[in-house]
Amino acid sequence: MPPVGAALWRSLRAHQVYGANTDVGKTIVSTILCNGVQQQKTQGKAAFLKPVSTGPLDEADDRHIQRFGAGTTTKCLYQFDEPVSPHIAARQKSSTPPRDDEIIASVHRTLSEWAASSDIDFALVETAGGVHSPGPNGTSQADLYRPLRLPIVLVADSRLGGISSSVSAYESLLLRGYDVHSVLLFRDEYYQNHEYLREYFSGKSIPLLALPSPPPKPPSHHPDALARDADAMASYYHRVATHTDVAALLDELALQNTQRIDRLADMPRRANDTIWYPFTQHHGMAPKDITPIDSAYDDYFQTFAPAAPGPDTDGGGSGGGGSLKATFDGSASWWTQGLGHGNPSLALSAAYAAGRYGHVMFPGNIHEPALSLAETLLRDSGNSRLGKVFFTDNGSTGMEVAVKMGLRAACARYGWDAGNEQISILGLKGSYHGDTIGVMDCSEPGTFNKKVEWYRGRGYWFDFPKVRMEGGVWRVEMPAEVGGEMGEDLEFESLDEVFDLQGRMGEGAARRYREYIYNTAERLVYKDGMKFGALIMEPVILGAGGMLFCDPLFQHCLAATIRNHPSLIHADASKLTPKPKSSPMSPSGELPSWSGLPIIFDEVFTGLYRLGRHSSASFLSVDSDIVVNAKLLTGGLIPLCTTSASNEIFAAFDSPEKSDALLHGHSYTAHAVGCQVAVEALRTMGEMERGGAWDGYRRDWAGVSSDGDAEGNGEGGGEREGSPRVWSVWSQEMVRELSCAPAVEGVFAIGTVLSISLRDVEGGGYTSTAAKGLQETLAQGGGSSFQVHSRVLGNVLYLMSSVTSRPEALREIEGVLRGALV
Repeated sequence: MPPVGAALWRSLRAHQVYGANTDVGKTIVSTILCNGVQQQKTQGKAAFLKPVSTGPLDEADDRHIQRFGAGTTTKCLYQFDEPVSPHIAARQKSSTPPRDDEIIASVHRTLSEWAASSDIDFALVETAGGVHSPGPNGTSQADLYRPLRLPIVLVADSRLGGISSSVSAYESLLLRGYDVHSVLLFRDEYYQNHEYLREYFSGKSIPLLALPSPPPKPPSHHPDALARDADAMASYYHRVATHTDVAALLDELALQNTQRIDRLADMPRRANDTIWYPFTQHHGMAPKDITPIDSAYDDYFQTFAPAAPGPDTDGGGSGGGGSLKATFDGSASWWTQGLGHGNPSLALSAAYAAGRYGHVMFPGNIHEPALSLAETLLRDSGNSRLGKVFFTDNGSTGMEVAVKMGLRAACARYGWDAGNEQISILGLKGSYHGDTIGVMDCSEPGTFNKKVEWYRGRGYWFDFPKVRMEGGVWRVEMPAEVGGEMGEDLEFESLDEVFDLQGRMGEGAARRYREYIYNTAERLVYKDGMKFGALIMEPVILGAGGMLFCDPLFQHCLAATIRNHPSLIHADASKLTPKPKSSPMSPSGELPSWSGLPIIFDEVFTGLYRLGRHSSASFLSVDSDIVVNAKLLTGGLIPLCTTSASNEIFAAFDSPEKSDALLHGHSYTAHAVGCQVAVEALRTMGEMERGGAWDGYRRDWAGVSSDGDAEGNGEGGGEREGSPRVWSVWSQEMVRELSCAPAVEGVFAIGTVLSISLRDVEGGGYTSTAAKGLQETLAQGGGSSFQVHSRVLGNVLYLMSSVTSRPEALREIEGVLRGALV
């Protein structure tokens, strides 16, 4: 079922009616509002939609509206006969109740038809029961209807205990990103809930209308009870219409709908006037280049698309139309999204920590979320070296800390004076570790830093063999400048073979890699006189450098060569360094000393299931001395970063002198909200892995025949038995097809990442525009049921899903890619 955009039209004021509890009079309030619209002679007609109804047909809410709604258009989508909760009624009527996405699509389709109608301009979508009453599949209604994000008319509870249930209902809606536009309830002069709630909601600028209580039903045994009830209700509705200010409330709802659209339409202009965007050249930028996002849910932005200018519109502002479109977040919001936008469990975790702590000073103190997160990271890392966790706020500052750690440890061991000597790092070409000035110096000169006045570039960066599929074959392409030393390009039948490090260690490529690394390091240290304080790598994929997929064997050999030959770094290193008790190829579980150089893994992008595993280092069979995690750490909700290090690295800062401490931090260190959300995110992703949530993708990449037998599997560290070492949410066949497309230079997919390099006669690179055409095709939808937001890195277009993305959506995106390229 294709996703739908949130429900918003200028031509239709659509609201959703939620009740603070069951039996609070939602349908009576809906009838009052519909009648009020019908009496506004200058307005169009009202419409009433009941998505799910339970109970006898003659007592259905839409029937009540038909009887008393003065010509209101009514519709019920799913009617179940039993007067019980929808999740029970649906099971009793059918073994396959309508799916949540089917219900949402039906609601949106109905509202769209009414929005296109010339005589309907007001619609109510009424829920069943209370805010958290379950839908047909057991999903809380607050979550079930969230993709539509209709503005809310909340019917409060006027009974004993109604203040509490009304406030609780409001807060539940607020936590899920709804806008409550009005509150209505019936007067009860004994409990007077309306007086308290009027003051409560007035402080939030939400209007409250107190209505006369409806007449009690006549005794059911009375011979003409139905007729008497009908007469009483008709009289009641007439009295409400003439003696309450329903018209003013309806005018306020209409104004809020118009203002919401006007704000969205005007946001690009205002943003263009006031916002300085990151990684953006503003020269020539105009408001039309800026996309307003009204909300986000699951994998989708709800983006505002103004109506095309015409005789009756100006394309925006108060005279324009426009609507919201579902746009797949194809960059995973700069690689942060893991569990979907608007995830209720993450939002509740954040609210819990905010309510429990807010923010509390961290140094010298401890709170449960930070402690739990630190222990979880160390326990689940798979890296026996790690023993301490340092908190920062984002990947760049986390890497700043990592570099400080590594350089201090190396200088302490080798007796270097960093104040008077240049201490550099070893890394890979195309590396990117952030934009703070320290880690900027850990990357080679390039577009990101060459015009930064303080940039110096303190390191040496190895060129390296890159992996991608070309013409249906997995190829390891040797860099031109070192091809003679590392040999010719390599070809593999499967990606699993590329990652079979144990099998590849006996091949000539491993020997050539080690020789090249050894000879280069020896020249740098003993001929050029360079001093190195750390080896820094992004495992497997170098993200911002252009989605560069490094041969994992090369990264393994680089780590092993530096560790196994410490004399490459310092002539007397063997005298200063305890001999490692385990090799980086097969960690023994012991805690060896670092050797040669502290190894820092920047897993800000690649870690925590982005590539399908908890740690991307596991692909390399290397335990780093320091690792940095961010982005997916909180599932995409809030900034947080951790830098984990070995106890030996920690010991390099341990001294009686305060100045020897790691004097780094920021005011919001170990923010309790971020830590609590991270604990929940890691718990959820871990359960998904253990529960086999991605087994379908693994079967696809294992080559599973129709009878379910795997045609080719491999053992993988931490992988499920019989599964491939490497798999992706993007289908293997699609990757193969794209690799054969004339416009495609190369392609790869791993975990949630898909990277497509397009041919560019001018040579590609970050400033290339070769991928712009494909980006525009995706943005326009390319014939799919939704648009796709994507980012390009020069001639490389990449797409990234969350770990919860639905296969149906991914296959639809693949169809657009095939149509554009194959």
